Amino acid sequence: MLWTRYAAIGDSFTEGVGDPYEGGAAGGGWRGWADRAAAELAARSNGPGSSGFGSSRFGYANLAIRGRLLDRIVDEQLPAALDLKPDLVSVSGGGNDLLRPGLDVDALAARMDEAVAAIRAAGADAVLFTGVDPVGSPVIRRTRGRVAVYNEHLRAIAARRGAFVVDQWSMDVLRDWRMWGVDRLHMSPEGHRRVALAMLEALGVPDAGDWREPELEPLPELSRGAQRLANARWARGYLAPWVGRRLRGRSSGDTVTAKRPVLAPIE
Repeated sequence: MLWTRYAAIGDSFTEGVGDPYEGGAAGGGWRGWADRAAAELAARSNGPGSSGFGSSRFGYANLAIRGRLLDRIVDEQLPAALDLKPDLVSVSGGGNDLLRPGLDVDALAARMDEAVAAIRAAGADAVLFTGVDPVGSPVIRRTRGRVAVYNEHLRAIAARRGAFVVDQWSMDVLRDWRMWGVDRLHMSPEGHRRVALAMLEALGVPDAGDWREPELEPLPELSRGAQRLANARWARGYLAPWVGRRLRGRSSGDTVTAKRPVLAPIE
């Protein structure tokens, strides 16, 4: 399959937070797995042709904004993405919702099903992402049960709608803290790189690389005291500010706009 019009929608995961371009996030912006996968798809589809992109046949848009709940992704980003007439749409959402107590997981899955149905009805292929297994997180692991239930919904939606799935839950390497930034919420550049390869694998793109490589040496075990200290520092530096924003009804993406709102060639 050769895709030439790829639109990515979602939250900070798809925006690429944690994976800065050269010069840092302030100078070059966030990269992330979607940009990485788009670059590989572009390299395979570029060539003579028009499609409105000059010498390149491939256009890529990324409308994801950090902090977004699934409702806003579906209500705001999805229509904008479909207006671009894509032939491939990746949609990842629900992770921020799953962190909230009292969430109705079935209702969350119904909204995702609505989104995938709209993508497929528009004639585009869809890519979904299961949640990562949070078993190693001292706080977020409390959501493990609901993440697992949501993942089963996502797999069922993909089977019913004919969508691709990137099964992050089964990617054991993502349980390694080297795949994550210091905030433990956003992936590191290496984590984003491996997810990009996993997406390309799910799409059936040959010879793109193996997300399983290189294998990682085990991390040294920390004493219980060292673990408690690290967890306390993380809670003060990252968890407390996140909770504070939730209590004030604010989001880290309140003043953020989409980094690639229209289809454009990969530079």
